[in-house]
Amino acid sequence: MSAPPGPFPPAVPTARPGSGPPPPRTPEPGYGGGGRRPRRGLGGRVVGAVLLAVAASVFTVPDLWFGLDRWSPFTQIVAFRAILLVIVTVVALALALVTLGMRRVWPFPLAMLAVVAVTASTMVPRLSADPVPTGGTPVKVLSFNVYTGDADVRALADLIHRERPDLIALPEAGERYRQKLAPLVEDLGYRTEASVDRRSQDVNGVVAAVSPRFGDVTFDIGKITEDSPFPYVQVSGGEMGDLTFVAFHSVAPTAGSVAQWRQDLAGVSRWCSAGSPAIVAGDFNATLDHSVLRSATADCGDAAAQRGSALTATWPAMLPRWLGAEIDHVFANQGATSESFEVLDLPGSDHRAVLTTLRLP
Repeated sequence: MSAPPGPFPPAVPTARPGSGPPPPRTPEPGYGGGGRRPRRGLGGRVVGAVLLAVAASVFTVPDLWFGLDRWSPFTQIVAFRAILLVIVTVVALALALVTLGMRRVWPFPLAMLAVVAVTASTMVPRLSADPVPTGGTPVKVLSFNVYTGDADVRALADLIHRERPDLIALPEAGERYRQKLAPLVEDLGYRTEASVDRRSQDVNGVVAAVSPRFGDVTFDIGKITEDSPFPYVQVSGGEMGDLTFVAFHSVAPTAGSVAQWRQDLAGVSRWCSAGSPAIVAGDFNATLDHSVLRSATADCGDAAAQRGSALTATWPAMLPRWLGAEIDHVFANQGATSESFEVLDLPGSDHRAVLTTLRLP
């Protein structure tokens, strides 16, 4: 006979420690139902990428940062924008490869690619040539920095005999160099003038040479400012009509000379903005990436840019043409357009020569 039920329910067996199913886990904060960790710190990565892009662009396009290129060290750095573009592109590609293994860093290559795009946009237009002019009066212009008067004068004379330029500008040439060149081109009838005499070193001067086509021209020597170390030579009159030709050399933007460099370049505007035709040729110690030069020559056309050759380096001559800086120019106003443009290597100089044929309206 079974025992009668008591007032208490039968005891339930208790599981021994270590046996039975584990208790359910409470989801930790921050996890979703799928168990994937959400993105954290995206805002910080975006801010970091933006700061990186800003820092890079200050060096690649300082002229777009309120004319920062007017001061050192950006004045010197921006002259080699092509090299900077290559560096930034390599960094962007390296970051893109990192993203393949670490997807969360995607803002960084994206930001650097934006810097590449902005930098390239300032340079690509110079690779596009303008329509070749068919009318107007042709004038051939040669500019060659003869490197403190040490460039091979016979090689230069041979080039003049071969090309017969109408107007020639020779920075870093004074009376000493002029006296060596003049006898070698005497048979062609060129008239020459130096901005400094034999008492001064060639590096301080500029020589202008004019073909007999323009007859009895007048040479005037002047300075942009009283402190300008390099006087220019201005040619006018004779058969040139209203045309003015200027053989020009700016001071280099070295430490302590950047302010004078800005003044020298700003002075070029007097010819570009003149109401009569003018051609200014020589060593400007500035590329079209320098906002100072662009402002001063806003009313002039650059012969190299008009022919899509404004990224061909003219200095230093020992570097490849795509690696240096294009600081030797021929500018002309009043709608003059370049018909042809060449960059030539001549022995004895750290610069390359530039030769262009302009069509004057």
